[in-house]
This record gives sequence, structure tokens and C-alpha cells, in this order.
Amino acid sequence: MRKINLDQLVRPNLKGLTPYSSARDEFTGVEGVFLDANENPYDNEVNRYPDPHHRSLKKTLAPMKGVKEEQIIIGNGSDEVLDLLFRAFCVPGKDKIVTIKPSYGMYRVLANTNDVGIEEVALTNTFDIDSKAILKAAEGAKMIILCSPNNPTGNNLNRNEIKLILEEFEGLVVLDEAYIDFSSSPSLMNWLTEFENLFICQTFSKAFGLAGIRVGIGLGCIQVIELLHKIKPPYNVNSLSQEVAIKRLENIWQVEQELIQIKMERSRLVEYLNQNKLVQIVYPTESNFILFKVDNANTFYTYFIERNLIVRNRTNVFGCQNCLRVTIGTQEENNRFIEVFESLVNEQIIK
Repeated sequence: MRKINLDQLVRPNLKGLTPYSSARDEFTGVEGVFLDANENPYDNEVNRYPDPHHRSLKKTLAPMKGVKEEQIIIGNGSDEVLDLLFRAFCVPGKDKIVTIKPSYGMYRVLANTNDVGIEEVALTNTFDIDSKAILKAAEGAKMIILCSPNNPTGNNLNRNEIKLILEEFEGLVVLDEAYIDFSSSPSLMNWLTEFENLFICQTFSKAFGLAGIRVGIGLGCIQVIELLHKIKPPYNVNSLSQEVAIKRLENIWQVEQELIQIKMERSRLVEYLNQNKLVQIVYPTESNFILFKVDNANTFYTYFIERNLIVRNRTNVFGCQNCLRVTIGTQEENNRFIEVFESLVNEQIIK
């Protein structure tokens, strides 16, 4: 097993930290007369504080992920989980992290917010990673953050390259798997038994269709999870969100049926875009969106927006000049996308 030296990675001021102890930390029972947390005593289903340790959610989630409950942390969205990692390991004004570009923009925002240096290593021409370039940039870094499938490119990163990074890097390798459920390749969760320096972020916002409740998942070795629990806010995920997430897990068949439909629609849109004369490149995708290149993304974007069809203009993102990103919608929504695009094609022909 690839071990992690937590003592070298953790911020020095956190080594002796005594975490906040809430009323629900000191008494963990579910029945009794609760006069310990200064709550309103009149029952309205949400008058009590939520479980700060998300026990029921973890109990439901752990067997599905093939990990122990102690290897899970639940966040107010995966962005909070990522922020906890910055605050646990990176000394403001001193440490740095390494990530890739183009990728999810919040990594830079979190680095800047926490006053942490960030170095972004460009992906190859095929939007893949170069482990040697990343490891060179990561000398002295605390974390490497990779997103696979990557946003906004949509592709899986090369797993052999990820493994090389895990084997060589002394810090924490964070793998953002927000879109993994749409991929033909499985999650790398089973690598957690081999690499203590691997940390995986997942979310209920994408495949599970629960973006509105803000629930993120962190999976890692027990030592790292324990540290993150020390610094997280005590009641970071509300009761309603926890309950909705559990119900969704209990009805996982619904998620699976929706995934089948999304993947079918993805194939249909990929085929359409590949045949569209105005589309220059359709990039391979393993996610619930498609990145494609046209001759003038700003013109296309304006045309779509004027017809109440909202896509994402990625032309100002590194490596994505004149690219648009379209999310896979319902069959009806995708039909509308094709209809509007066809009207643009016809107008171009007339011109």
C-alpha cells in the first residue's frame, strides 16, 4: 500500500486542534427529552439540529461505495469538501496545489480564497494528462487535483497516468469524480485500498439529480477523513437534504433508469453534431455534456440565447476557443436543441 505521511502534510496549527463539540456530539441517542441544544421545543419536523455526522446517510452510502462509514465525509456540496481539503493541508501564503487546464474553475477560486498558490498544467492536444509534467510542477506542492471525467472537456483522464502520479507524489491526489456515473469506466474507489494518498470527491448533484439540496461526498483513508471532520462546521448539511439523499439512494433504480435515458440521448446528440456541417469538432465525452467546436462560438451562443436555448459558451476557457458545451437534457429538450441548430444551419445556407 502507498502510505501517506499525514504529519508532514497537515497544517501545523491543526495538529493539536480540539474540534468544536456540539450537543449532538455529546449525546448521540435518538430518543429522550432534549434540553441540551437551546432549540425551539415545538415539533415542526425541522426544529431539531441535524445529525452532524450524517450517520444514516453514511450507513446507506457505504455499502454502495464499497468503503467503511469512517472513510466518508459529507459536505454541503462537493465544493465544501474541496474547501476543507485546502484548509486542512495548505498553509495560506506558503503552500501550493497543482491542477490541470482546462478544468473545473472552482479549483482556482478555492486556491485564491485560501491564499494558496496554484499551478495549472495544460492538458495534451487530446485533453489528456502528462504525468511527468504534472509531477514536475508538483514539486513541493501539497495537493494535485484532477477531474475525471473532466469538465469542460468531458473525457476520462488516462488511468495509467493517474496511477503513476499516485505512486510518485508525496502529497494528496484529489480525484474529482462528479461525472463518473455517466462514464463507461468505473470509479477509482477501489484504489483507496491501495493508495492512502488518494482522495475522491463525488456528488449528488449530477447523476442523482439533486443539485438543489447541495450534498457532496468525500472518500479517503480514515486518517484524512478524521482530520476533515475536525475542521468542518458542526451542522453543515441540513436534515432535509440528508433525508432526500437517503431516499434517492433507496430508490437507486430510478437513477439507473435516468442514466440509461441520458446516455441514449447523449449518443443521439453526438451523432447529430458529428453530421452537422457547422460543427468542426465533437470532442469525445464520458459525461452528461458534449463539448463541440464551431467557427465562431460567440455568434452561435447569441443565436441560441435569443431563442431561449441556453448552452455554455466556453470560448474564453484555455484550450476551448470557439467551443460550446451543451448539457444532455430530456428528449424534448434535445429535440429543441436540434430544431434551433437546424434553423441556424438553414440560415447559414441561405446566406
